[in-house]
Amino acid sequence: MTTAHPLAWPDGWPVTPADKRVRGRAFKQASDHSYGGRTLVTFGRARDLLVDELRRLGAQSIVVSTNHPTGRDGFPTESKRRVADEGVAIYFTYCGRQMAMACDRYDNAAANMRSLGLAIEAMRQLDRHGGGVMMERAFAGFAALPPPGEKPPWRAVLDFAADARLTASDVEARYRHLAKRRHPDAGGSAEAMAELNAARDEALRAIRGG
Repeated sequence: MTTAHPLAWPDGWPVTPADKRVRGRAFKQASDHSYGGRTLVTFGRARDLLVDELRRLGAQSIVVSTNHPTGRDGFPTESKRRVADEGVAIYFTYCGRQMAMACDRYDNAAANMRSLGLAIEAMRQLDRHGGGVMMERAFAGFAALPPPGEKPPWRAVLDFAADARLTASDVEARYRHLAKRRHPDAGGSAEAMAELNAARDEALRAIRGG
């Protein structure tokens, strides 16, 4: 299970050497139109903007992982003490797939969170100009790597909550919805459809007690 604290860095994601990290003050002074102009983008504001962008995307099961402590809502709050690594990783489910993105280019977590938020915002614009297929292809490169030999649970693939009470009809309906994007003819891939097919079959066996 991915932890919000301490920082859980995605497998295979490159790490920026400490001496190559950039000061992130520019992000802290970025324009914030929702606040009516230029304003200080604090740790909390950068976190909120990132989570808002993920929710606009339609992401579910969002985890923002840092070395800063978490609040009651499970999202990070700025530590009163200096942390050794200010990197930020985000994990979420998008179109039934587990995704991971990370940023440690900057020397503070606020700037790293703001960078990730701006990246999500930019990729969301693809939906306006190129449709869902184009956006999903862009996000395909951020699929989280499962542990060796382990396949993702069928609930995660089908984008169902862990405690959702489901029927076979629910599974079939979700399968058809996701297949419209994951099928090779719709811009998906054979591997994505194979994973979806396996998840549907496993879900139906679990529901029917077989």
